[in-house]
Amino acid sequence: MSPSPKSAVAPESPKLDETAGAVPEPEQAADALAGSDEPGDLAELDLQADDPSLPATVRQGAATIRAFWKHAPVGPGVYRMLGADGEVLYVGKAKSVRKRIASYARAAGHTNRIARMIALTTSMVFVSTGTEAEALLLETNYIKQMKPRFNVLMRDDKSFPYILLTKDHLAPQITKHRGARSRKGDYFGPFASVWAVNRTLNALERAFLLRSCSDSYFENRTRPCLLYQIKRCSAPCTGEINAEDYAELVREAHDFLSGKSRAVRDTLAQEMALAADDLEFERAARLRDRIAALSAIQGAQGVNPKTVEEADVFAIADQAGQFCIEVFFFRTYQNWGNRAYFPRADRSFEPAEVLDAFLAQFYSDMPPPRLVLLSHEIENHAVLAEALSARAGRKVEILVPQRGEKKELVEHAAHNGREALGRKLSESASQEKLLCALAEAFGLEKVPRRIEVYDNSHIMGTNAVGAMIVAGADGFMKSHYRTFNIKGEELTPGDDYGMMREVLRRRFTRLLKEGSVTASADVEQETALLDQDAEPEEPEFAAFPQKPDLIVIDGGLGQFEAAHKIFEELGVKGVTIVSIAKGPDRNAGRESFFIDGREPFRLSPRDPALYFIQRLRDEAHRFAIGTHRAKRKKEFTKSPLDEIAGIGPARKRALLHAFGTAKAISRAALSDLEKVPGINAATAKLVYDFFHDRQT
Repeated sequence: MSPSPKSAVAPESPKLDETAGAVPEPEQAADALAGSDEPGDLAELDLQADDPSLPATVRQGAATIRAFWKHAPVGPGVYRMLGADGEVLYVGKAKSVRKRIASYARAAGHTNRIARMIALTTSMVFVSTGTEAEALLLETNYIKQMKPRFNVLMRDDKSFPYILLTKDHLAPQITKHRGARSRKGDYFGPFASVWAVNRTLNALERAFLLRSCSDSYFENRTRPCLLYQIKRCSAPCTGEINAEDYAELVREAHDFLSGKSRAVRDTLAQEMALAADDLEFERAARLRDRIAALSAIQGAQGVNPKTVEEADVFAIADQAGQFCIEVFFFRTYQNWGNRAYFPRADRSFEPAEVLDAFLAQFYSDMPPPRLVLLSHEIENHAVLAEALSARAGRKVEILVPQRGEKKELVEHAAHNGREALGRKLSESASQEKLLCALAEAFGLEKVPRRIEVYDNSHIMGTNAVGAMIVAGADGFMKSHYRTFNIKGEELTPGDDYGMMREVLRRRFTRLLKEGSVTASADVEQETALLDQDAEPEEPEFAAFPQKPDLIVIDGGLGQFEAAHKIFEELGVKGVTIVSIAKGPDRNAGRESFFIDGREPFRLSPRDPALYFIQRLRDEAHRFAIGTHRAKRKKEFTKSPLDEIAGIGPARKRALLHAFGTAKAISRAALSDLEKVPGINAATAKLVYDFFHDRQT
């Protein structure tokens, strides 16, 4: 279900029907409100706005919000609160946007979080929708896209892996799948982790002997592969099993994944007994091994419900101002794994509020089950159920169970959530200690909140890439990792210094253009905006800074000087550069460090800061090597067909199926190219001309 905005168009987003409203001067706000028919004590709003005991910036922000209030939609919709630089501060939805905005127009009676948000607001944008469910979906899309700092944010939004049993081939394939469901077949999942999928796939291959190879690999086999020899495939590629028997294996696998596991096992047990009675001991042994593989799948599932066929279970735990949401997936009466999430949310939020905001984001790109079990009652219970039901095309029920097995499942999830949060807090405390030790070892004025580590990888200058990894108080921030394809044509192959200069120039030129500032500066700005006698609460929800406090270069004095030169050239200030050179004989623990204003030095082999910096360097090295290998592999497998405009994956696959290799395609006559299924005359002429023009 997609939202249907219907209001005046705002200049900033031509794709949506939005309205930012006319922007009256703050002095005109009271007049605008007084002339409205909106119910409520408007005189009280004005009186609150003029209360001299309130911070000036909060009063000014409230006046700005009241100026936009008159133009807010009366019905359901989504609103965005924007800062002076156009930053989206907050995205919200409401059944009546105008009534919701009126609550912000009251300058008094807010928490520190809301007061900071009001003080920073300089404009608003509204989008009308047909229903509140549509508003919920649109709000979720905006939050995931814009990541407003005052919203609850789902930090890990990776898609979940599924098991796919294909239907687009005579010999169906069983494989792991992640992402859009564009391929024809049956999808089983979600699984909580790739590890859980791989473990299940291995057991399914032993149990049902289905192929896992790609279609192109299947088509080019002339003899069975190793999987056939180790009894994990029935080798339909070379006719070791006929089509009817293979189809029966596929049906059994589908039944097992669909929840008919007991029936499948009983059938196999009967076949094993009959084989033994007929003295077919080899066949009986094969069936025994298949039954054992199925038992291994079910035995590794952990908690398996007896009365809950399909459900997602959510339980939230909070401690020390942080939240953990534990999610369990149950399908076909089996536990398909669990995952812990740590959403970014201000400590002033209640657990039910965090869970409410999290659920909408969680199901924004994932099909919901028939039943969702929660540990807390949420405000948007009915609206979320309506939105998920419309998206799934069937009824989706959301419950907070009070008794029975469903209650036990929620309590089990809550127990796991509390343990996961305890581990997270312990790891964060250890990470903070390491950051403090690093700041002391390098003589930094403050503990770094964002550390960037750079490394290059290449083979004699070919396929050269630069890599940047990022670390902070929460450990490695993999969503912030970046790679750089070395493009400098003037670089000498293998010039590590030149590569480092190019990477740093591109990285910090972009930062300077964006005007990125540290999150600590934002905190100071918000503190000044509040202008209160009481010390404001530290905003735990502040975004992870985009500008580093410390950069670490994997290299010696040459790399350090190259980085220093780039910083002088660009005028970068407030960022400390440290270069780490490998010790004699590349021994770990004997590294030398280069930093501005100090002679090269070493750290004690038992210094925690040395251990930490080695972890950072090794992670950068791993990421750089992996990126380089992926690029090199892509070059090895590159086909001339990739260079032809208009030849996509489908046409490329059709040509290769017809001729086998790119070399054979280059030698094919125009009439033969036109006979390939899916290739029209114009495309055939395009391919023919490409290869023959190159030959001439």
